[in-house]
Amino acid sequence: MARTASLSGFPEWLPQERLVELHVLDTLRKTFELHGFSSIETRAVETVGQLLRKGEIDKEVYGLSRLQDDEGEPAKADRADPNALALHFDLTVPFARYVVENAGYLAFPFRRYQIQKVWRGERPQEGRAREFTQADIDVVGDGELPFRYDVEIALVIAEALSALPIPDFRLRINNRKLAEGFYRGIGLTDTAGVLRSIDKLEKIGAEKVAELLKSELGATDEQAALALQLATIRTEDTSFVAEVRALGVKDELLEEGLGELEQVIEAAVHRVPGKVVADLSIARGLDYYTGTVVETVLVGHEQLGSICSGGRYDALASKGNRKFPGVGLSIGVTRLVSRILSQEFATASRSVPTAVLVALNHDDSWSAAQDVAAQLRSRGIATEVAAKAEKFGKQIKFADRRGIPFVWFTDEDGKHQVKDIRSGEQVDADPAAWTPSDDDLYVRVTTA
Repeated sequence: MARTASLSGFPEWLPQERLVELHVLDTLRKTFELHGFSSIETRAVETVGQLLRKGEIDKEVYGLSRLQDDEGEPAKADRADPNALALHFDLTVPFARYVVENAGYLAFPFRRYQIQKVWRGERPQEGRAREFTQADIDVVGDGELPFRYDVEIALVIAEALSALPIPDFRLRINNRKLAEGFYRGIGLTDTAGVLRSIDKLEKIGAEKVAELLKSELGATDEQAALALQLATIRTEDTSFVAEVRALGVKDELLEEGLGELEQVIEAAVHRVPGKVVADLSIARGLDYYTGTVVETVLVGHEQLGSICSGGRYDALASKGNRKFPGVGLSIGVTRLVSRILSQEFATASRSVPTAVLVALNHDDSWSAAQDVAAQLRSRGIATEVAAKAEKFGKQIKFADRRGIPFVWFTDEDGKHQVKDIRSGEQVDADPAAWTPSDDDLYVRVTTA
Protein backbone atom coordinates (compact mmCIF):
# COMPACT_ATOMS: atom_id res chain seq x y z
CA MET A 1 0.00 0.00 0.00
CA ALA A 2 0.97 3.65 -0.31
CA ARG A 3 3.21 5.29 2.25
CA THR A 4 1.70 6.71 5.42
CA ALA A 5 -0.35 9.77 4.49
CA SER A 6 0.83 13.16 5.70
CA LEU A 7 -2.77 13.80 6.78
CA SER A 8 -4.18 10.95 8.86
CA GLY A 9 -7.56 9.73 7.66
CA PHE A 10 -7.22 10.97 4.09
CA PRO A 11 -6.00 7.94 2.12
CA GLU A 12 -4.20 8.18 -1.22
CA TRP A 13 -3.43 5.21 -3.45
CA LEU A 14 -0.41 4.44 -5.56
CA PRO A 15 -1.21 3.98 -9.29
CA GLN A 16 -1.42 0.18 -9.15
CA GLU A 17 -3.66 0.42 -6.07
CA ARG A 18 -5.85 3.01 -7.73
CA LEU A 19 -6.43 0.56 -10.60
CA VAL A 20 -7.82 -1.93 -8.08
CA GLU A 21 -10.13 0.76 -6.72
CA LEU A 22 -11.27 1.65 -10.25
CA HIS A 23 -12.02 -2.03 -10.87
CA VAL A 24 -14.22 -2.08 -7.77
CA LEU A 25 -16.01 1.12 -8.82
CA ASP A 26 -16.55 -0.09 -12.40
CA THR A 27 -17.89 -3.44 -11.19
CA LEU A 28 -20.38 -1.75 -8.89
CA ARG A 29 -21.44 0.73 -11.56
CA LYS A 30 -22.05 -2.02 -14.12
CA THR A 31 -24.10 -4.09 -11.67
CA PHE A 32 -26.22 -1.11 -10.61
CA GLU A 33 -26.90 -0.12 -14.22
CA LEU A 34 -27.84 -3.70 -15.14
CA HIS A 35 -30.60 -3.36 -12.56
CA GLY A 36 -31.83 -0.06 -13.97
CA PHE A 37 -30.35 2.42 -11.50
CA SER A 38 -29.53 5.89 -12.86
CA SER A 39 -26.39 7.75 -11.80
CA ILE A 40 -26.57 11.13 -10.06
CA GLU A 41 -24.13 13.35 -8.19
CA THR A 42 -25.04 15.82 -5.49
CA ARG A 43 -23.03 18.77 -4.20
CA ALA A 44 -20.43 18.14 -1.51
CA VAL A 45 -21.91 20.83 0.75
CA GLU A 46 -25.21 20.96 2.67
CA THR A 47 -26.51 23.28 5.33
CA VAL A 48 -25.89 22.27 8.93
CA GLY A 49 -29.64 22.26 9.57
CA GLN A 50 -30.15 19.80 6.71
CA LEU A 51 -27.40 17.46 7.87
CA LEU A 52 -28.32 17.35 11.55
CA ARG A 53 -32.09 17.15 11.38
CA LYS A 54 -32.44 13.38 11.79
CA GLY A 55 -30.25 12.42 14.71
CA GLU A 56 -26.77 12.59 13.23
CA ILE A 57 -23.71 13.24 15.39
CA ASP A 58 -22.65 16.87 14.99
CA LYS A 59 -19.10 16.30 16.25
CA GLU A 60 -18.46 14.12 13.17
CA VAL A 61 -19.55 16.82 10.70
CA TYR A 62 -16.93 19.03 9.06
CA GLY A 63 -18.03 22.65 8.92
CA LEU A 64 -17.12 24.75 5.90
CA SER A 65 -16.25 28.44 6.02
CA ARG A 66 -13.96 30.99 4.40
CA LEU A 67 -10.73 31.96 6.10
CA GLN A 68 -11.60 35.67 5.73
CA ASP A 69 -14.84 37.62 5.49
CA ASP A 70 -15.63 40.23 2.81
CA GLU A 71 -13.70 42.89 4.73
CA GLY A 72 -10.56 40.79 4.87
CA GLU A 73 -10.93 40.01 8.57
CA PRO A 74 -10.65 36.47 9.95
CA ALA A 75 -14.03 34.83 9.39
CA LYS A 76 -16.01 33.72 12.43
CA ALA A 77 -18.09 30.64 11.76
CA ASP A 78 -21.37 30.36 13.68
CA ARG A 79 -21.70 26.64 14.33
CA ALA A 80 -25.21 27.13 15.72
CA ASP A 81 -26.46 28.71 12.50
CA PRO A 82 -28.62 26.12 10.67
CA ASN A 83 -27.73 27.84 7.39
CA ALA A 84 -24.00 27.41 7.93
CA LEU A 85 -22.34 25.10 5.42
CA ALA A 86 -20.83 21.68 6.10
CA LEU A 87 -19.49 18.75 4.10
CA HIS A 88 -21.90 15.84 3.75
CA PHE A 89 -21.05 12.81 5.89
CA ASP A 90 -23.17 10.35 3.89
CA LEU A 91 -25.11 10.34 0.62
CA THR A 92 -28.59 9.56 1.94
CA VAL A 93 -29.37 12.96 3.48
CA PRO A 94 -28.19 14.89 0.37
CA PHE A 95 -30.17 12.48 -1.80
CA ALA A 96 -33.34 13.14 0.19
CA ARG A 97 -32.91 16.87 -0.41
CA TYR A 98 -32.20 16.24 -4.09
CA VAL A 99 -35.44 14.28 -4.46
CA VAL A 100 -37.52 17.00 -2.80
CA GLU A 101 -35.99 19.77 -4.90
CA ASN A 102 -36.27 17.85 -8.19
CA ALA A 103 -39.49 15.91 -7.59
CA GLY A 104 -41.21 17.57 -10.53
CA TYR A 105 -38.57 16.25 -12.93
CA LEU A 106 -38.19 12.67 -11.65
CA ALA A 107 -40.18 9.56 -12.57
CA PHE A 108 -41.19 7.60 -9.48
CA PRO A 109 -40.31 5.12 -8.16
CA PHE A 110 -36.91 6.72 -8.79
CA ARG A 111 -33.95 4.33 -8.86
CA ARG A 112 -30.56 5.95 -8.39
CA TYR A 113 -26.97 5.04 -7.70
CA GLN A 114 -24.41 7.52 -6.48
CA ILE A 115 -20.65 7.06 -6.06
CA GLN A 116 -18.96 9.99 -4.31
CA LYS A 117 -16.59 11.15 -1.62
CA VAL A 118 -17.95 11.88 1.84
CA TRP A 119 -16.32 13.34 4.95
CA ARG A 120 -16.68 12.33 8.58
CA GLY A 121 -14.66 13.49 11.58
CA GLU A 122 -13.92 10.08 13.04
CA ARG A 123 -10.75 8.83 14.71
CA PRO A 124 -8.74 7.31 11.83
CA GLN A 125 -8.00 3.59 11.99
CA GLU A 126 -8.12 0.69 9.55
CA GLY A 127 -11.51 0.77 7.90
CA ARG A 128 -12.30 4.27 9.17
CA ALA A 129 -11.17 7.36 7.31
CA ARG A 130 -12.12 11.02 7.40
CA GLU A 131 -12.42 11.24 3.62
CA PHE A 132 -13.78 8.18 1.88
CA THR A 133 -15.83 6.97 -1.07
CA GLN A 134 -19.31 5.50 -0.77
CA ALA A 135 -21.41 3.74 -3.39
CA ASP A 136 -25.15 4.00 -2.72
CA ILE A 137 -28.26 2.62 -4.37
CA ASP A 138 -31.76 3.75 -3.41
CA VAL A 139 -35.32 3.46 -4.65
CA VAL A 140 -37.65 6.32 -3.67
CA GLY A 141 -41.40 6.49 -4.16
CA ASP A 142 -43.94 9.31 -4.23
CA GLY A 143 -46.39 8.82 -1.37
CA GLU A 144 -45.76 5.10 -1.07
CA LEU A 145 -43.10 2.55 -1.91
CA PRO A 146 -44.01 -1.15 -2.14
CA PHE A 147 -42.13 -3.34 0.30
CA ARG A 148 -40.89 -5.49 -2.54
CA TYR A 149 -38.16 -2.90 -3.15
CA ASP A 150 -36.70 -3.74 0.27
CA VAL A 151 -36.26 -7.28 -1.00
CA GLU A 152 -34.84 -6.17 -4.35
CA ILE A 153 -32.26 -3.79 -2.86
CA ALA A 154 -30.82 -6.58 -0.69
CA LEU A 155 -30.57 -8.91 -3.70
CA VAL A 156 -28.87 -6.27 -5.89
CA ILE A 157 -26.26 -5.55 -3.23
CA ALA A 158 -25.60 -9.27 -2.72
CA GLU A 159 -25.01 -9.60 -6.48
CA ALA A 160 -22.74 -6.53 -6.56
CA LEU A 161 -20.60 -7.68 -3.63
CA SER A 162 -20.36 -11.20 -5.09
CA ALA A 163 -18.70 -9.71 -8.19
CA LEU A 164 -15.92 -8.03 -6.17
CA PRO A 165 -12.53 -9.57 -5.26
CA ILE A 166 -13.39 -9.97 -1.58
CA PRO A 167 -13.88 -12.90 0.82
CA ASP A 168 -17.30 -14.32 1.58
CA PHE A 169 -19.74 -11.89 3.17
CA ARG A 170 -23.03 -11.85 5.06
CA LEU A 171 -25.85 -9.33 4.90
CA ARG A 172 -27.20 -9.14 8.46
CA ILE A 173 -30.79 -7.96 8.24
CA ASN A 174 -33.33 -6.87 10.85
CA ASN A 175 -36.49 -4.76 10.85
CA ARG A 176 -37.02 -1.69 13.03
CA LYS A 177 -40.77 -2.37 13.23
CA LEU A 178 -40.04 -5.80 14.65
CA ALA A 179 -37.66 -4.38 17.25
CA GLU A 180 -39.78 -1.36 18.18
CA GLY A 181 -42.95 -3.47 18.40
CA PHE A 182 -41.18 -5.96 20.66
CA TYR A 183 -39.86 -3.24 22.98
CA ARG A 184 -43.28 -1.63 23.09
CA GLY A 185 -44.80 -5.03 23.86
CA ILE A 186 -42.59 -5.47 26.94
CA GLY A 187 -43.38 -1.96 28.18
CA LEU A 188 -40.33 0.03 26.99
CA THR A 189 -41.82 3.15 25.42
CA ASP A 190 -38.59 4.94 24.44
CA THR A 191 -37.99 2.56 21.57
CA ALA A 192 -35.48 4.88 19.86
CA GLY A 193 -33.41 4.93 23.06
CA VAL A 194 -33.51 1.14 23.30
CA LEU A 195 -32.39 0.84 19.68
CA ARG A 196 -29.45 3.15 20.31
CA SER A 197 -28.41 1.05 23.30
CA ILE A 198 -28.78 -2.25 21.42
CA ASP A 199 -26.73 -0.75 18.57
CA LYS A 200 -23.78 -0.69 21.01
CA LEU A 201 -24.05 -4.40 21.80
CA GLU A 202 -21.02 -5.58 19.81
CA LYS A 203 -18.87 -2.68 21.06
CA ILE A 204 -19.55 -2.82 24.80
CA GLY A 205 -21.17 -6.23 25.42
CA ALA A 206 -24.48 -7.44 26.82
CA GLU A 207 -23.76 -6.60 30.47
CA LYS A 208 -23.07 -2.92 29.81
CA VAL A 209 -26.02 -2.63 27.42
CA ALA A 210 -28.27 -4.02 30.16
CA GLU A 211 -26.89 -1.40 32.54
CA LEU A 212 -27.66 1.34 29.99
CA LEU A 213 -31.21 0.07 29.51
CA LYS A 214 -31.82 0.14 33.25
CA SER A 215 -30.00 3.36 34.16
CA GLU A 216 -30.96 5.53 31.18
CA LEU A 217 -34.33 4.09 30.11
CA GLY A 218 -35.70 2.77 33.39
CA ALA A 219 -35.94 -0.86 32.26
CA THR A 220 -36.47 -3.58 34.81
CA ASP A 221 -34.19 -6.59 34.99
CA GLU A 222 -36.82 -8.64 33.14
CA GLN A 223 -37.29 -6.04 30.39
CA ALA A 224 -33.55 -5.69 29.84
CA ALA A 225 -33.17 -9.46 29.71
CA LEU A 226 -35.95 -9.80 27.12
CA ALA A 227 -34.53 -6.99 24.97
CA LEU A 228 -31.14 -8.69 24.98
CA GLN A 229 -32.72 -12.10 24.35
CA LEU A 230 -34.32 -10.74 21.19
CA ALA A 231 -30.92 -9.47 20.05
CA THR A 232 -29.39 -12.97 20.32
CA ILE A 233 -31.69 -14.42 17.65
CA ARG A 234 -29.82 -15.11 14.41
CA THR A 235 -30.92 -17.54 11.68
CA GLU A 236 -30.09 -18.25 8.04
CA ASP A 237 -33.72 -18.97 7.22
CA THR A 238 -37.18 -17.86 8.39
CA SER A 239 -37.05 -19.88 11.62
CA PHE A 240 -36.44 -16.61 13.49
CA VAL A 241 -40.20 -15.98 13.32
CA ALA A 242 -40.93 -18.93 15.59
CA GLU A 243 -38.06 -17.99 17.94
CA VAL A 244 -39.43 -14.45 18.38
CA ARG A 245 -42.97 -15.67 18.97
CA ALA A 246 -41.67 -18.14 21.54
CA LEU A 247 -40.70 -15.14 23.69
CA GLY A 248 -44.42 -14.53 24.22
CA VAL A 249 -44.58 -10.82 23.31
CA LYS A 250 -47.67 -9.51 21.50
CA ASP A 251 -47.78 -6.30 19.48
CA GLU A 252 -49.27 -5.30 16.12
CA LEU A 253 -46.12 -3.50 14.96
CA LEU A 254 -44.03 -6.51 15.97
CA GLU A 255 -46.15 -8.76 13.73
CA GLU A 256 -45.83 -6.34 10.81
CA GLY A 257 -42.04 -6.30 11.17
CA LEU A 258 -41.87 -10.08 11.45
CA GLY A 259 -43.82 -10.42 8.22
CA GLU A 260 -41.59 -7.95 6.35
CA LEU A 261 -38.33 -9.51 7.52
CA GLU A 262 -39.67 -12.96 6.66
CA GLN A 263 -40.25 -11.81 3.05
CA VAL A 264 -36.67 -10.52 2.70
CA ILE A 265 -35.06 -13.64 4.17
CA GLU A 266 -37.30 -16.00 2.22
CA ALA A 267 -36.38 -14.35 -1.10
CA ALA A 268 -32.68 -14.25 -0.20
CA VAL A 269 -32.55 -17.94 0.72
CA HIS A 270 -33.90 -18.69 -2.76
CA ARG A 271 -31.94 -16.13 -4.82
CA VAL A 272 -28.63 -15.69 -2.96
CA PRO A 273 -28.34 -18.70 -0.64
CA GLY A 274 -25.79 -18.39 2.14
CA LYS A 275 -25.34 -14.62 1.74
CA VAL A 276 -28.06 -13.31 4.09
CA VAL A 277 -28.95 -13.91 7.74
CA ALA A 278 -31.74 -12.60 9.93
CA ASP A 279 -29.85 -10.95 12.78
CA LEU A 280 -32.06 -9.29 15.38
CA SER A 281 -29.13 -7.51 17.03
CA ILE A 282 -28.84 -5.11 14.09
CA ALA A 283 -30.32 -1.75 15.06
CA ARG A 284 -28.65 1.04 13.02
CA GLY A 285 -28.33 4.11 15.25
CA LEU A 286 -29.66 6.78 12.88
CA ASP A 287 -33.19 7.87 13.65
CA TYR A 288 -34.48 8.01 10.09
CA TYR A 289 -34.70 4.23 9.56
CA THR A 290 -38.25 2.93 9.85
CA GLY A 291 -38.27 -0.69 8.63
CA THR A 292 -35.66 -2.95 7.09
CA VAL A 293 -32.12 -2.34 8.39
CA VAL A 294 -28.96 -3.95 7.05
CA GLU A 295 -25.31 -4.30 7.99
CA THR A 296 -22.79 -6.41 6.08
CA VAL A 297 -19.58 -8.07 7.26
CA LEU A 298 -16.74 -9.92 5.57
CA VAL A 299 -16.54 -13.44 6.98
CA GLY A 300 -13.30 -13.75 8.93
CA HIS A 301 -12.87 -9.96 8.93
CA GLU A 302 -15.72 -8.97 11.21
CA GLN A 303 -13.43 -6.62 13.16
CA LEU A 304 -13.38 -4.37 10.08
CA GLY A 305 -16.98 -3.42 10.79
CA SER A 306 -19.85 -3.15 8.35
CA ILE A 307 -18.88 -2.79 4.68
CA CYS A 308 -22.45 -2.07 3.53
CA SER A 309 -25.30 -0.61 5.56
CA GLY A 310 -28.68 1.02 5.15
CA GLY A 311 -32.38 0.34 5.20
CA ARG A 312 -35.89 1.72 4.78
CA TYR A 313 -36.67 5.37 5.54
CA ASP A 314 -40.30 6.50 5.21
CA ALA A 315 -40.07 10.07 6.47
CA LEU A 316 -36.60 11.40 5.60
CA ALA A 317 -37.79 13.26 2.49
CA SER A 318 -40.99 15.31 2.47
CA LYS A 319 -42.44 18.43 0.88
CA GLY A 320 -45.51 19.73 2.67
CA ASN A 321 -47.91 16.81 2.90
CA ARG A 322 -46.04 14.96 0.17
CA LYS A 323 -43.82 12.12 1.39
CA PHE A 324 -41.04 10.34 -0.46
CA PRO A 325 -40.39 6.99 1.25
CA GLY A 326 -37.25 5.15 0.22
CA VAL A 327 -34.99 2.19 0.81
CA GLY A 328 -31.29 2.03 0.10
CA LEU A 329 -27.91 0.58 0.94
CA SER A 330 -24.45 2.14 1.01
CA ILE A 331 -21.18 0.32 0.31
CA GLY A 332 -18.08 1.66 2.04
CA VAL A 333 -15.78 1.54 -0.99
CA THR A 334 -12.69 2.93 0.74
CA ARG A 335 -13.08 0.51 3.64
CA LEU A 336 -13.37 -2.40 1.21
CA VAL A 337 -10.46 -1.30 -0.98
CA SER A 338 -8.23 -0.77 2.08
CA ARG A 339 -8.81 -4.36 3.14
CA ILE A 340 -8.40 -5.71 -0.43
CA LEU A 341 -5.02 -3.99 -0.67
CA SER A 342 -3.72 -4.71 2.83
CA GLN A 343 -4.59 -8.40 2.57
CA GLU A 344 -3.67 -8.64 -1.13
CA PHE A 345 -7.03 -10.12 -2.06
CA ALA A 346 -6.49 -8.68 -5.55
CA THR A 347 -3.73 -7.04 -7.56
CA ALA A 348 -3.54 -5.17 -10.86
CA SER A 349 -1.53 -6.83 -13.63
CA ARG A 350 0.47 -3.63 -14.16
CA SER A 351 0.65 -0.13 -12.72
CA VAL A 352 -0.14 1.75 -15.94
CA PRO A 353 -2.80 1.35 -18.63
CA THR A 354 -0.10 1.44 -21.33
CA ALA A 355 0.33 -1.76 -23.34
CA VAL A 356 2.97 -0.54 -25.82
CA LEU A 357 5.98 1.79 -25.71
CA VAL A 358 7.10 2.98 -29.15
CA ALA A 359 10.89 3.22 -29.09
CA LEU A 360 12.93 5.89 -30.88
CA ASN A 361 15.84 5.11 -33.23
CA HIS A 362 16.95 8.74 -33.03
CA ASP A 363 15.38 12.02 -31.98
CA ASP A 364 14.23 12.81 -35.53
CA SER A 365 12.04 9.67 -35.52
CA TRP A 366 9.74 11.03 -32.79
CA SER A 367 7.11 12.27 -35.30
CA ALA A 368 7.02 8.93 -37.12
CA ALA A 369 6.75 7.16 -33.76
CA GLN A 370 3.75 9.32 -32.95
CA ASP A 371 2.16 8.15 -36.22
CA VAL A 372 2.60 4.54 -35.13
CA ALA A 373 1.16 5.33 -31.69
CA ALA A 374 -1.85 7.04 -33.28
CA GLN A 375 -2.58 3.94 -35.38
CA LEU A 376 -2.40 1.69 -32.32
CA ARG A 377 -4.54 4.03 -30.20
CA SER A 378 -7.18 4.23 -32.95
CA ARG A 379 -7.78 0.52 -32.34
CA GLY A 380 -7.97 0.88 -28.57
CA ILE A 381 -4.38 -0.02 -27.70
CA ALA A 382 -2.96 2.24 -24.95
CA THR A 383 0.38 3.49 -26.24
CA GLU A 384 3.23 5.77 -25.15
CA VAL A 385 6.13 7.15 -27.17
CA ALA A 386 9.63 7.32 -25.73
CA ALA A 387 10.77 10.86 -25.00
CA LYS A 388 14.45 10.34 -25.80
CA ALA A 389 16.36 8.22 -28.31
CA GLU A 390 18.46 6.38 -25.75
CA LYS A 391 20.03 2.99 -26.35
CA PHE A 392 17.32 0.37 -26.94
CA GLY A 393 18.34 -1.42 -23.74
CA LYS A 394 17.56 1.69 -21.70
CA GLN A 395 14.23 2.18 -23.46
CA ILE A 396 13.33 -1.43 -22.75
CA LYS A 397 14.32 -0.99 -19.08
CA PHE A 398 12.13 2.10 -18.94
CA ALA A 399 9.17 0.07 -20.24
CA ASP A 400 9.91 -2.68 -17.72
CA ARG A 401 9.96 -0.20 -14.81
CA ARG A 402 6.63 1.19 -15.95
CA GLY A 403 5.15 -2.30 -16.28
CA ILE A 404 4.59 -1.89 -20.06
CA PRO A 405 4.62 -5.37 -21.65
CA PHE A 406 5.50 -4.50 -25.27
CA VAL A 407 8.09 -2.30 -26.99
CA TRP A 408 7.61 -1.29 -30.63
CA PHE A 409 10.58 -0.82 -33.01
CA THR A 410 10.68 0.70 -36.50
CA ASP A 411 13.90 0.45 -38.48
CA GLU A 412 15.27 2.92 -41.05
CA ASP A 413 13.49 1.05 -43.88
CA GLY A 414 10.11 1.41 -42.15
CA LYS A 415 9.92 -2.24 -41.05
CA HIS A 416 8.00 -2.71 -37.77
CA GLN A 417 8.62 -5.22 -35.02
CA VAL A 418 7.15 -5.61 -31.54
CA LYS A 419 8.94 -7.19 -28.59
CA ASP A 420 7.31 -8.87 -25.59
CA ILE A 421 9.86 -7.83 -22.97
CA ARG A 422 8.69 -10.54 -20.55
CA SER A 423 9.44 -13.48 -22.86
CA GLY A 424 11.94 -11.77 -25.15
CA GLU A 425 9.95 -12.81 -28.24
CA GLN A 426 10.19 -10.25 -31.07
CA VAL A 427 8.03 -10.52 -34.21
CA ASP A 428 7.19 -8.54 -37.33
CA ALA A 429 4.10 -6.40 -36.84
CA ASP A 430 1.80 -4.04 -38.73
CA PRO A 431 0.60 -1.01 -36.70
CA ALA A 432 -2.67 -1.11 -38.64
CA ALA A 433 -3.40 -4.73 -37.70
CA TRP A 434 -1.36 -5.97 -34.71
CA THR A 435 -3.23 -6.39 -31.43
CA PRO A 436 -2.01 -7.86 -28.14
CA SER A 437 -3.95 -10.61 -26.42
CA ASP A 438 -6.98 -9.64 -24.38
CA ASP A 439 -4.98 -10.32 -21.21
CA ASP A 440 -2.41 -7.69 -22.22
CA LEU A 441 -4.69 -5.18 -23.93
CA TYR A 442 -6.15 -3.93 -20.67
CA VAL A 443 -5.02 -3.90 -17.06
CA ARG A 444 -6.46 -6.98 -15.37
CA VAL A 445 -7.32 -7.17 -11.69
CA THR A 446 -6.84 -10.73 -10.48
CA THR A 447 -7.70 -12.33 -7.18
CA ALA A 448 -5.09 -13.97 -5.03
